[in-house]
Parts: sequence; structure tokens; C-alpha cells
Amino acid sequence: MTTLITNIQELLQVRETSIAKVSGAEMAILPTIKNAFLVIKDNLIADFGAMDNLPEVKADKIIDATGRVILPAWCDSHTHIVYAGNREQEFVDRINGFTYEEIANRGGGILNSAKKLNETTEDEIYEQSKVRLKEVMHLGTGAVEIKSGYGLTIEGELKMLRVIKKLAENYPIEIKATFLGAHAFPLHYKDNKAGYIDEIISKMLPEIAQNKLADYVDVFCETGYFSVEETERIMKAGIQFGLKPKIHVNQFNSIGGIQAGIKFKALSVDHLEIMNPEDIEALKNTETMPVALPSCSYFLSIPYTPAREMIKAGLPLALATDFNPGSTPSGNMNFVVATACIKMKMTPEEAINAATINGAYAMGISETHGSITKGKKANLILTKPISSYYQIPYAFGSNLIESVFVNGKII
Repeated sequence: MTTLITNIQELLQVRETSIAKVSGAEMAILPTIKNAFLVIKDNLIADFGAMDNLPEVKADKIIDATGRVILPAWCDSHTHIVYAGNREQEFVDRINGFTYEEIANRGGGILNSAKKLNETTEDEIYEQSKVRLKEVMHLGTGAVEIKSGYGLTIEGELKMLRVIKKLAENYPIEIKATFLGAHAFPLHYKDNKAGYIDEIISKMLPEIAQNKLADYVDVFCETGYFSVEETERIMKAGIQFGLKPKIHVNQFNSIGGIQAGIKFKALSVDHLEIMNPEDIEALKNTETMPVALPSCSYFLSIPYTPAREMIKAGLPLALATDFNPGSTPSGNMNFVVATACIKMKMTPEEAINAATINGAYAMGISETHGSITKGKKANLILTKPISSYYQIPYAFGSNLIESVFVNGKII
């Protein structure tokens, strides 16, 4: 099956040769072709260029994209899409003045989600989760990472990871699975934290590795959750079971989690709302991708990741949704890109780079996703007629997507 798209007003994120990521000043450069064509063969990008150089193409389908922009589908490298129920009552509690920590101390937060998940059947969790997955696909996401972490028991964590695996088998979108058993301490381990960590390492990780249920291991490294020492212990164990680390750090406090992530060659360090100069310095010249989650900052009214300082220091930055029931009940990457521009003062070019090629890097898939490059997956967003791609973050409340291609097919 060959599809030819012609008269594209502007084709974004064009990379003749595949790159892993963009950093620092390079993030402001978004290569594009105006008045372009694109050829999709089966599920891959086969050719592209200016309309003036359009070769003869035997196409099964031709799409006229006059007035429209095409860019790679979003790569959302941090989500918690698989969960049961919701936490809308906590949303109201926060409006009434309770903090995130106060809600957690009252049995809300992650423990609330864990209780619901363990009370819900695997089939029901799958049914709820597939609705959210289909929604984000229609909002332009072509690759997504999904974490466990609302089980906090062997059965619950395995149940979540099996649901993630089933979603990956049943939907064309690229899905990466992350084991986040170290999301919080279950109530029955409140006074025996070492016991829960032992359970993660000696019971959960072997089962997960044996059944090939996860690509990555994650830890919520934060005051009141997992200490740096505990985080290091879990990362080390995860690596021994073949799982590369991706960790939650610096959401509310800077306690050395970034340095721990770098030490264990974490693929990404995520959240980063609180960044000290030494945190930024530590990330320089590493292979670890910093990931910002601006819609979490928006929803919780907490600080935003200091993108300008980080980019000025020469760092790369990725953007992701953090889609979860408690702190970010939205998987809309278009809103994430807009919020990064509006609240973090990222340029549209920087934000699109962060949500495509750098997002792909933060999932370990930049060889196949995240840019318009021959041989990469034809995962694309075709916009409605727009004046320029600046309209994507500018018109933050509008759905400007006309079609989404995943593996070369319109979903």
C-alpha cells in the first residue's frame, strides 16, 4: 500500500539522517520543507521533499494536504494510563485547600488508586484503559510509555503490566512498559519500608523479568516516598533483571535523585519542577534525558520545570503528559506543547522537538520514531488548514488535528 500526500503547506521535523536527540541551542531549530510531498509505503516513510521535486509515484491513495501541516505524531514518554476509577473527589479537596501531601496522608493519592485497582478485575481495567489509549491516539500520540505502580502488591503490579502488554498487542501504537512498583509504600508496609523493597526486588522483579512484562524500572524518588539510597537499590536490582531505569525526581524537592539517576545511566529523569544549579550541572554531557510534565504543574499549581535555564545550559528536554488519575487526568500532548510555550517560555520549535524526537529518545525509540526520516514509522499528524504551525500552541483550546496516521494508516 503506497500513499502519496501532496501540497503539504509545511512538513515539520525533517531529518535526512536519523538523530537521537537535540540539545541546547539546537532545540530552537526545527527543520521544515514548505510546499512538500510525503510518500508512505506500507507502514514506513518512503520519501519526501519539495513539490517541485516530486518524482513519479505509483500511489494507491493520494491525499491533497493544501493549507495543512504535517509533523511526526507525538511521543509521550511518561504516562500512567492504566488505572481503575478516578480521583475526582481529591480534585475538589485541593480546590478546598488540601495539599497533595495532605490528601496522601489521609489515605488519598496513590494509595487511593491502589485500593481501587486491586478491587477491580483485570478485564475491567483493560476496558477502562483502552478508552484512554484510543483518546490519546486521536489527539496525535503515536508512541506512549505506560507505567504500573497502582498495584503495590505482586498481584496488582503484574495485573497492570499484563493489561499494558494486552494494549500493546491489540493497538498499532508503539507502547513501552515501565515497572513502577516503587510508586509509594503500601499501608501494611508503612513501618517496614525495607520489607516492601525486599518484596519488589526478590518477588516482583523476577516475575516481571521471567514473563517479559516491562522494558523499564521506575522509582518515585521524593521526600516521603523513596529515598535516594532506596532508589539506587531498586535501580540496581532492575538493571540486574534487564530493565533500564527511568525515574521520577525533583517533583517537590531536590534530594539528589537526579545524580542517582545519572549514576545508574537512567534513560530519563522526569518531573524536574524543582531544579538547583547543581542538578542542571550534573545532567550536562550525560545520556540521560530530562523530561518535563507541564500539565502536572498546571493541574497541581506547582512550579514549572525551568526549561529556559536548562536549555541555556545546553541540555536536551523532552515533554510528556504524566496522564494519571491524581495529578494529571489528561493525555493531550497538544495541551502539553501549548503549556510549555505559555508557561515555560519554550518556543514552538523547542516544544515540538521536545514532544517528538526527544520524547522518542526518552522511550528508547528514536531510531524508529520522532522525525520525518526515510525508513521511520509513518506516524504522523495532519492538521486542519492552519496559517502556520505556531497555531498549534497558540490556539491551545482548539483541536487542530484532521487526521492521525499510525503505521501508515489513518486511525
